[in-house]
Order: sequence, then structure tokens, then C-alpha cells
Amino acid sequence: MTTLVFGHKSPDTDSTGSPILWSWYLNEIKDEQTEPVLLGEPNTEAAFMLDNWDLPKPRIIEDLAADTPVIIVDTNNPAELPASINDADIRAIIDHHKLVGGLETKGPIDITVRPLACTATIMVDLMGEDAAKMPDAIKGAALTCILSDTLEFRSPTTTAHDRAVAERLAAELELDISAYAADMFAAKSDVSSFSDAELIRMDSKEYQVDGTKFRVSVLETTAPDVVLDRKASLAASMVDVASEDGVDQVLLFVVDILNEEATLLVPNDLVKTVAEKSFDATVDGDAVVLPGVMSRKKQIIPNLKV
Repeated sequence: MTTLVFGHKSPDTDSTGSPILWSWYLNEIKDEQTEPVLLGEPNTEAAFMLDNWDLPKPRIIEDLAADTPVIIVDTNNPAELPASINDADIRAIIDHHKLVGGLETKGPIDITVRPLACTATIMVDLMGEDAAKMPDAIKGAALTCILSDTLEFRSPTTTAHDRAVAERLAAELELDISAYAADMFAAKSDVSSFSDAELIRMDSKEYQVDGTKFRVSVLETTAPDVVLDRKASLAASMVDVASEDGVDQVLLFVVDILNEEATLLVPNDLVKTVAEKSFDATVDGDAVVLPGVMSRKKQIIPNLKV
């Protein structure tokens, strides 16, 4: 039976590329039968990666039949996975986030969770000498994942090892990292075709703080004004998204990659309180700039207070 390999819902570049990367390894090196799949449409940067490296877009699934063998990558949070995930046969988890709890397996499994910026970095390590056998398209996917998750080494989640792996892959591909990353971020910044609700859900995770449920959304861009010009309509859409998704409030952070800061939209008093308590910010208006804030995993979610 084919094992499905997938990341989290609202797949970003790492949750699109890492399933492809690991499925290649298991199929070609370990002689197993696996298939990379997605839990939603990939974002624009992930779509750029697929197009640039001529990789077929994995099929999209919504749920799983009982006992389907699966490998989970780039998350271990049941809220980011199919509703029936605990009825599946989870064979392995490869991740770089904190342990959340709530997953149930049918037996002992291989779990690898390492404090690195990107799942793809972990996978290259796990391959060992076999990583040299990756074709250019797979190397390109791995490089794209690392540059995305580290924001070209600007994110505080970046480790020296992530950077070393990325630089090695770029050298093997004869790519200039800065030029390639600029193309990636330009693709990520092109959000003109997305509705407000799609933008809010594009890169978001659910998180609870003292009984208050948040959808924490991050938009990483080199053109923040394109998003911020839509502040009023985005704020209005947050109400609908929160209601539809069963959360109390959406928090939308627009991360300016080049200036290394985030702008938090402040549509109401609850978000104003969150901004003041979490980031020691002074809020005057419908948005607040948070200098140096780049990472949801390391700087936003750990600091959230209500």
C-alpha cells in the first residue's frame, strides 16, 4: 500500500517541498512506495518552486481513509492535519517545531524533531551520503525550502547548519543565493489574485492562549504596502474567517522581509491588548510596526499574551 507523505494545511514552501524531497528518497533510495500529497493549494512561492524546478504539483487531499499509511513532515500538530489523522497508520514524523501532543500511533514509529530552521535541512542530514544522489530538481526543492524558512538567513530561526546546507546545495546547482531568493520572494509577494480570506489563511496556524483561540497568520513579503493597502477589507474579512474557522480572533502579521520587521493589523481592542502585552508595543491606530519580528515560531507565538 502506498504511503502518503504530507505536511500541514495551508502548505507553504517547506510543507510542499519536503514531502517531495522525502518521497523521492524513500522511493529511489529505500525502494519503498510513497506519494507526496498536499493538504491544500500551495502558496505562490511554493508554486514558483514547482514551476522553476519542473516538479509536478502533488495531488491535494482533504481526508484519509482509516489505516492509510502516512508520514507527517513539517508539523506534529493535529489541528494542522486531516481530521481523521489518528485513524491513519502514522509511520514517521519529521519536524522542526515544538511537540504539541495529540497524535496517536498504532505502534512505535520513527520520530525526528530537531532544532533547525527547516524540515528539508533535517531530511538532507537523514539521507547522509545518499543526499549526493539527489537530482537537481530535488536539490532545488530542498534549497528553496531552506531559503524560504530562513528568509534567506534573516530569520532568527536560522542556524549555522541550515546556512551551510543551503550554501552547499546552491554551489552544487551553480546558483547565486541572493538572486534566486529575490525571485522566490517576488513570487511570494504577488498576492494580487488572492481574496482577503485566502490571504489570511495562506500561512496560518491555530494557537490558544489562556482560553482564547487565535488564528495566527503571517504574510512574508518584499512589498508590504501591497498588503497593507488592503487593511480595511482584511480587517473586515478577519471577522468572517474567525467565525468560519471557530476561533476567537485572527492575528495578521505582515512581515517585511527586507526591512526585517512585522506590521500587526489592529482591528479591535483585543488585538490592541495582545500587541501591548506581547510585544511591549504602543498602539496608536489600526496597525503597529514591530521592529525585528520575523518568525512566528520563535518570536510571535511564544510571546502571545491576552
